[in-house]
Amino acid sequence: MIGAVWSKHSRWVLPVAAGIAFLAFWEWSVAAWKIPKFVLPAPSLIAMAFWNDGPSLLGSLWFTTRVTVVAFLAAVVTGMTLGVLFTLNRTIERTLWPYAVVLQVTPVVAIAPLIIIWIGLDRLWLALLILAWIVAFFPILSNTTIGLSSADHGLKNLFDLYGASGWKKFRYLQLPSALPYILGGVRVSSGLALIGAVVAEFAAGSGSATGLAWRIIESGNMLNVPRMFAALLMLSAFGIVLFYATMWLQWALLHRWHESEVKREN
Repeated sequence: MIGAVWSKHSRWVLPVAAGIAFLAFWEWSVAAWKIPKFVLPAPSLIAMAFWNDGPSLLGSLWFTTRVTVVAFLAAVVTGMTLGVLFTLNRTIERTLWPYAVVLQVTPVVAIAPLIIIWIGLDRLWLALLILAWIVAFFPILSNTTIGLSSADHGLKNLFDLYGASGWKKFRYLQLPSALPYILGGVRVSSGLALIGAVVAEFAAGSGSATGLAWRIIESGNMLNVPRMFAALLMLSAFGIVLFYATMWLQWALLHRWHESEVKREN
């Protein structure tokens, strides 16, 4: 009985206990070794920064959230659309695939100044959105293309034998086969959208972008390291929310039929 209860709750008890132990050691070591707060602040100082600067940091988090979510949704729509086109028409794939690869391999930091110049500092949010989209776009495109091309050939022949239309083959064979691949790309893309937004804001280096990345830069210039940690923890928490939201979406769409989410009976 006790073993069953422990097995059920250990998935969250153990990480929480490890986190509490780590924070306690952090607090103790900063005090024992007299580490300056501008080098490594104690967790209690970071908590005070949350309390004092929480409202302004939440406003910056909202800015970063909007850029990330819009860039992520744009990446999902454009990546899936192009992936479908690439699958249906190999000429389009051969024509545009190299340019998609160029977007993937070009460091966003290198092209950020150019994008900002083209868009203008008065519309910096749009430049950040484009840069975050560039980072998040390729995993959706790649996984959609691979997934749609991975349908079982025997089933394709069966659909052809019964004279199924192109739409029916796409709806009942290719799309279900590709869905796990697409959702895997969605999980990767959600985190990359956040990374792209943050890196783009760092590269912009302008106070007109009021996201959390700029608040980290601002706090570092003022040697307000506790507020830096507070902003960083907010970014991490938002990334965790994105990750588990996409995990839930994957479970919701696949748990009734796909082997990756269906529980084993033996």
